[in-house]
Amino acid sequence: MAVEGGMKCVKYLVFFFNFLFWICGCALIGLGIYVLVQVHNPQVFKNASIFGPPIVIIAVGVVIFFISFFGCCGAAKENYCMVTTFAVLLGLIFLVEIAAAIAGYVYRNQVQNAFSDTITDGMKNYNSSTEAKKGIDDLQKSFQCCGANNFTDWKNYDPFKGTNDVPDSCCKTPSTNCGKNLTNIYTVGCVPQIENMLKTRIGIIAGVALGIAFFEILGIVFACCLMKGIRSGYEVM
Repeated sequence: MAVEGGMKCVKYLVFFFNFLFWICGCALIGLGIYVLVQVHNPQVFKNASIFGPPIVIIAVGVVIFFISFFGCCGAAKENYCMVTTFAVLLGLIFLVEIAAAIAGYVYRNQVQNAFSDTITDGMKNYNSSTEAKKGIDDLQKSFQCCGANNFTDWKNYDPFKGTNDVPDSCCKTPSTNCGKNLTNIYTVGCVPQIENMLKTRIGIIAGVALGIAFFEILGIVFACCLMKGIRSGYEVM
């Protein structure tokens, strides 16, 4: 009876942790969409590497969302194959998350360079492309920034080349020709501004990731215990 009670407890714990995984999957999907929306500007950011991290977050969230199905059904029906599938897939997801974290740290400078290069390309085409102009203007208004690194970058690009003028989208209070008044503009560039925004969110992302990793390890352990109980033929209902 002690073993039976223990297995029943493990069964409910597996079911409970799968509910938490379902919540974690939803949280990752929401977090990835939020980051993607923050940096989404197809007129400016045409480099696919910029969208890589949030897309990976969304993909992992979707996978965890569906993996929880196997865990819930396997625990409820005491199905050895489904619980095994759940444990294996969860282990693979855990390894993928570790690999993604390592890759993100190793290639963090490449992402920064991608931001800088795409914004600079948009500034180069500002005077010749309506699409680039709209993209840069929207970016500067959204992030309250001016230029790539700072507002002086606009001296190198038409139609502001050789002058102290900047686009009106750099103004704190936008109005026609307000870019000629440098006392009313944002001086911080868009690259450092976006980086600062992402850094302020990194604590939330790290916390969510650590919490999910902890629950994944516990989920794998409990799933293995339940697999052992089912395989041994114990009655857990």
